[in-house]
Amino acid sequence: MTRSRTAVRSGSGSESRPSRYEFSTVRLTFRSGGDRCVGRLYRPDRPSNPPLVVLAGGPVGSGGRPLAPYAERLAAAGYTAFYFDFRHAGDSGGEPRNLVSPARQRTDWEAALAGLRGRGDVATEDTVLWGVGLAAEGAVAVAAADPRIAGVVAGTPILSGRAFLRERGLGFLAGGLLAGARDRLGSFVGRPYSLPVAAGGADDAGRFALVSTPSASRGYRRLADEGWDNRLPGRSIPALWRHTGSDDRSRPTCPVLLVGGTRDDVAGTDAAAEAAESLPDATLVRLPAGHFDIYDGEGFERCLRHGLAFVDATVRR
Repeated sequence: MTRSRTAVRSGSGSESRPSRYEFSTVRLTFRSGGDRCVGRLYRPDRPSNPPLVVLAGGPVGSGGRPLAPYAERLAAAGYTAFYFDFRHAGDSGGEPRNLVSPARQRTDWEAALAGLRGRGDVATEDTVLWGVGLAAEGAVAVAAADPRIAGVVAGTPILSGRAFLRERGLGFLAGGLLAGARDRLGSFVGRPYSLPVAAGGADDAGRFALVSTPSASRGYRRLADEGWDNRLPGRSIPALWRHTGSDDRSRPTCPVLLVGGTRDDVAGTDAAAEAAESLPDATLVRLPAGHFDIYDGEGFERCLRHGLAFVDATVRR
């Protein structure tokens, strides 16, 4: 893992964000699958060797920037925090852009941890993974295979790509898998095929958007950068269909906190409740929030409080 520039102080004038004097930040890069991944490390002024929280996820194509407020508050609470962009999203490399691949995301989790463990200035003995959305199941899967992980926080989790697609109905599934084949074949002749990430309205094109619930378009556009591209490669749909998300649930030995939103019209809480029953040591918290509410406002504060209390109880301080 490489440091691309010297550490600088970071912060905001917002009253809900911690003082910029409570932590320092530095942009780091690491390699995954031949591509460069980019993240940001937040280091508190105290203690000298704080436990580590690694965060990933967020709206498709936006990278991990919506998780920056979580990293700031964790650092202000005395934890080293690192959030990163998966390949194909945000500041990380990888083509095509906005590709959704749970298998690649798991590899990126593992590469991020390997990079952090290779550094001499980050204590990794007590590490918690904090995954949001589709990244939540990847965090659970990595923890199942890595006994060094102390705990997992799963925010508004999408725990099975296949279950997520089934919720869209057979018509969407058939159209999505056809779009995947069309994208694969078209890419060989320079004509890839894409789908909308979020539907803009109740039109025919929106019917085949990855997410077409009432909150989706508003939520994605509020959280993503101005240059956000509302498209994802059609091959993302077959990649999601192959992702069942159930193979590793009986194996994690660490505690898992699942935070669901009772008004979540993207992921819902049924799958999170089922996962809480199947995981050996899991707690489910239901918040009165939608899928995108945990990134700011009261939804953010509630999710952070529960997650921070879980981290406090999980790692050695």
